Amino acid sequence: MYLQKRVTTHKIPQASDPLKLIVPTQRPSFSAMVIIGPRGPGSQRLLLSLLLLAAWEVGSGQLHYSVYEEAKHGTFVGRIAQDLGLELAELVPRLFRVASKRHGDLLEVNLQNGILFVNSRIDREKLCGRSAECSIHLEVIVDRPLQVFHVDVEVKDINDNPPVFREREQKVPVSESAPLDSHFPLEGASDADIGVNSLLTYALSLNEHFELKIKTKKDKSILPELVLRKLLDREQTPKLNLLLMVIDGGKPELTGSVQIQITVLDVNDNGPAFDRPSYKVVLSENVQNDTRMIQLNASDPDEGLNGEISYGIKMILPVSEKCMFSINPDTGEIRIYGELDFEENNAYEIQVNAIDRGIPSMAGHSMVLVEVLDVNDNVPEVMVTSLSLPVQEDAQVGTVIALISVSDRDSGANGQVICSLTPHVPFKLVSTYKNYYSLVLDSALDRESVSAYELVVTARDGGSPSLWATARVSVEVADVNDNAPAFAQPEYTVFVKENNPPGCHIFTVSAWDADAQKNALVSYSLVERRLGERSLSSYVSVHAESGKVYALQPLDHEELELLQFQVSARDAGVPPLGSNVTLQVFVLDENDNAPALLATPAGSAGGAVSELVPRSVGAGHVVAKVRAVDADSGYNAWLSYELQPAAVGAHIPFHVGLYTGEISTTRILDEADAPRHRLLVLVKDHGEPALTSTATVLVSLVENGQAPKTSSRASVGAVDPEAAMVDINVYLIIAICAVSSLLVLTLLLYTALRCSAPPTVSRCAPGKPTLVCSSAVGSWSYSQQRRQRVCSGESPPKTDLMAFSPSLQLSREDCLNPPSEIVKGRLQSTPK
Repeated sequence: MYLQKRVTTHKIPQASDPLKLIVPTQRPSFSAMVIIGPRGPGSQRLLLSLLLLAAWEVGSGQLHYSVYEEAKHGTFVGRIAQDLGLELAELVPRLFRVASKRHGDLLEVNLQNGILFVNSRIDREKLCGRSAECSIHLEVIVDRPLQVFHVDVEVKDINDNPPVFREREQKVPVSESAPLDSHFPLEGASDADIGVNSLLTYALSLNEHFELKIKTKKDKSILPELVLRKLLDREQTPKLNLLLMVIDGGKPELTGSVQIQITVLDVNDNGPAFDRPSYKVVLSENVQNDTRMIQLNASDPDEGLNGEISYGIKMILPVSEKCMFSINPDTGEIRIYGELDFEENNAYEIQVNAIDRGIPSMAGHSMVLVEVLDVNDNVPEVMVTSLSLPVQEDAQVGTVIALISVSDRDSGANGQVICSLTPHVPFKLVSTYKNYYSLVLDSALDRESVSAYELVVTARDGGSPSLWATARVSVEVADVNDNAPAFAQPEYTVFVKENNPPGCHIFTVSAWDADAQKNALVSYSLVERRLGERSLSSYVSVHAESGKVYALQPLDHEELELLQFQVSARDAGVPPLGSNVTLQVFVLDENDNAPALLATPAGSAGGAVSELVPRSVGAGHVVAKVRAVDADSGYNAWLSYELQPAAVGAHIPFHVGLYTGEISTTRILDEADAPRHRLLVLVKDHGEPALTSTATVLVSLVENGQAPKTSSRASVGAVDPEAAMVDINVYLIIAICAVSSLLVLTLLLYTALRCSAPPTVSRCAPGKPTLVCSSAVGSWSYSQQRRQRVCSGESPPKTDLMAFSPSLQLSREDCLNPPSEIVKGRLQSTPK
């Protein structure tokens, strides 16, 4: 241990001293303290004593110790208490302590023996780095009185750090064209120790190309470097791995090493070379666009840009506008752009080269021969010319419709073409010459069945696989006037009320023509005939374009019950065709005739009738009979009789039969009855509204003695007229029944003819009409009742509905009633 007894002490006044400010100062040979305080005798004595003490300490100095780094805990450093002149017994009472600003925990003092020792690990390199001087400064402080001592402990270096390189591996690039004795500096190692411990010695592993040389710099530091002793060839030796070792000068010696990787840089001294002098490729002419044709392979033993190869096409023979070849400059892949065509060129010669990127660049050359194989890649072409369209539907079989030509660019079997026609149509193809065909009519045409044909002509070649093409031919069939207008049914039944307004629309006929255009333009006309002394056109007319039938004048049921005529339909073709339809117009009765009283022997028609009745007659004796007729029919002619009382509340011993018109007594007459009675009989039909007439009957009551005379007189004048009236009624009833029977027979015959039609026509025959005649009611009525079957395609016919026959039609004007009302009225016409 190196010990220097040079101590500098400072006495610090106690806190009880009257000091305001203490400023310590230090000089090279002594330490002094200036005290500023209040002036007085006491302060002057204190200042004098301090000056004397400072003068006594001028010759003293600081303590210096030394210790090796990495010393163990408890290692002796020095007897600091003894060296400072302190008693061991005073250390604790005077609060002896050691302080350090940055390294207070490295060294410690044993207060029992006053020895300074190592408390924790000391690393000189961590404390001072590579500084030549390294020490730990301590301040030793004791109290009572306060004293401060300064102690420096020098830390000495040991060889505890091996030499190290900054990186584990050093890369040294060397060009293969570098000359001999070329120098390549290396990065040296570093040692954290100092002095002899940091003196380094280098050694290089054995090799045939490089040797190690040490270069000393101006700052006395050394730098290793490599010296080339043998030329390099990158293609043979692209890399060299050397080991550089370093040894320091400490005891014991510590070593380090680093891997030296020598990378030989390439020089463009080799040109690219293809693996073959020429290539051959066989391709079909139907290869797709952008097809990969071949992958070329060229190599260059150089590296970097000198070994990077770029491929290119120098020349293509022969030159083609349809087909082009392109090469990928990086991969050498050749692709086809466009299309190969054997018919144009069957072989190509492509000259390619490979160029590296060195300076100067070097190139290699090769050739690619492309052979093109023929395939069936041309589709037949179909052309349709000389169309004779449209075709008349009455054209003759064998008529030429169109000329068809086919062609194929291929040759041999690939160019042989066969044509066919689809679908099955009344046409056929006839071969006229090589690859020429005619489209001719094979069977009769009917425009009404098929108005146009879409034909598909297929041309197929003989290649394998075969190719085909199609052409569509639209054949339109022109119309010929070969169809006459047709009505939906041969006749129509129309019901029209009488007294219709003039010009009333009663029906519309419609005919359909299967032809087209003007051949289907239908016009209507009336088939003229005479009805007695008048022409048919005076009753009805037909609109030529719409087919509407109009009644030109009011119809009278009493004059004309059935109007039957024909309407003709003609088309506008040349020559025109036509057909007729029958219209049966039944004039329906309206209640337009009031009941008419028949003349009696006692008075004229509509006048008063006088009757003498004995008082002795009993109840139910027929006094008189009122007779009336109605020119209408059905309900409109069904008459009823009512007896109107002469006065309100009057009691009349007579009543009239509701439908017979017979006036009879209701009881036995007595003396209380008035001698004369004026009876007013109201005759009323059942029309809507009902029409009425009145008859007056004067009844005189006579005594029994006067009765024979009166009765004989009455009988003389009344027998013949009553018998005559009965005869008239009988004749009238017989005539009405005869006419009705004739009408029923006509309807039955019509129904039989309709039902005898073929069963394919969906028609239902009307039922048998019923004619009701009654002579007992004093009038007559007519009703027509038809029961029709409802036909269905799947279910059996139903017979529980009452309707008109299918041919029954009504007008759509206000002058006609709906069929349901007419049927209802007619079905209720028979009295119960």
